[in-house]
Amino acid sequence: MFVDRAKIQIKSGKGGNGCVSFRREPYVPEGGPNGGDGGKGGNVIFQADRNLRTLMDFRYKRKYEAENGQDGMKYNKFGKDGEDLIIKVPCGTVVIDEESGLPMKDLTEDGESFIAAKGGKGGKGNVHFKSSTRQAPNFAEAGGFAKERSIILELKLIADVGLVGFPNVGKSSLLATATSAKPKIADYHFTTIDPNLGVVQVSNTSFAMADIAGIIEGANEGLGLGFQFLKHIERTKVLIHVVDVSGMEGRDPIDDFDKILLELEKYNPKILKKPMIVAANKIDMVDMDGEDYKAFVKYVTDKGYEVFPISAPINIGVEELMQAAAKELAKVIDEVDEGYTEYFDFEKDDKDPDYTKIFASYDEDEDCYVLEGKQLTKIFNSTNFQDFGSLRYLYKYIEKKGGIEMLKELGLEEGDTIKINDFEMEYIPED
Repeated sequence: MFVDRAKIQIKSGKGGNGCVSFRREPYVPEGGPNGGDGGKGGNVIFQADRNLRTLMDFRYKRKYEAENGQDGMKYNKFGKDGEDLIIKVPCGTVVIDEESGLPMKDLTEDGESFIAAKGGKGGKGNVHFKSSTRQAPNFAEAGGFAKERSIILELKLIADVGLVGFPNVGKSSLLATATSAKPKIADYHFTTIDPNLGVVQVSNTSFAMADIAGIIEGANEGLGLGFQFLKHIERTKVLIHVVDVSGMEGRDPIDDFDKILLELEKYNPKILKKPMIVAANKIDMVDMDGEDYKAFVKYVTDKGYEVFPISAPINIGVEELMQAAAKELAKVIDEVDEGYTEYFDFEKDDKDPDYTKIFASYDEDEDCYVLEGKQLTKIFNSTNFQDFGSLRYLYKYIEKKGGIEMLKELGLEEGDTIKINDFEMEYIPED
């Protein structure tokens, strides 16, 4: 089964906690703190791998977590960094952040990679909190938070040439004749339900050609196979529009030609800016001197497209068509994919403007005042509630960030309860 879209959850590693430790060697008076720092949490990394062809594996495993950093140890020993988690995906995969809807990276080259979720920083050991007034700090810093994201993986085939056209016009037959690919071929609509890819050898060059599964009227709105395969056209550099000119199914070739162009334009107008040549297929069943065929050729050429008469099953005109595609391909200058105009802002994500802020509120149900904040939570997790110096460090941070003043504005008085995370404490103002 060809799977080209998947949703997964990723989580980086949490940073290791700093260590609280003191020197205990004999004959070393006032040895002081020697708690080491925690290790950094592992990153979650996506990497393109040319050996993969589908996102099938992500149907069965949806949660991916990197290794946590090791806690710091005594004797100033650092904790071990958590190992990075490398998630391999096929070349052509777009990694999208579900929350923002923005693409994070378009992985097109083999080995190309990026960090989708950074691991938390390791917490500092108590040796870092020693000062002239605090000779024996009995607390250390908690490790940094892990980063969790909901990710959408979307695979777009990377092909030089794409075959487009209505179902059953002969795209699969053309692919089978021109390449070594073996697509399923039968005389009914939607024989192809997965995109097929093959390599064309022409003279001294070669190129990849994809059979884009049948497009129908309304595909740009999701009808038929809809968006599932229209997206695969976006990466192709040259298009071959295959049209059944035999009229065997009672269809009008000119009408079919226009409808496909309209669907492509509605899906993404930039697609029609790609070089396109037209393959008039099943020519062995047509009178080439007849008025209908001549009218079709004139109509298409008047629109600026070159027409190549072919019969894919019996290999008539296929070589000439492939040579024309190779020439068009040689003219194309590689351009950056402009399918997306805005990418995920990693710099903004790393610099959370609310990280150091404290938010105060009153919980009527529990009759208590609540303090929240990301850095507050980290410092709270670092607090040794059996140590006065550590508690004072927490209180001074809350006071410095204006937390106490905000609570007072909400009505905080002596004896009231302040809740941070799941911990409750009684407010006793300093004299």
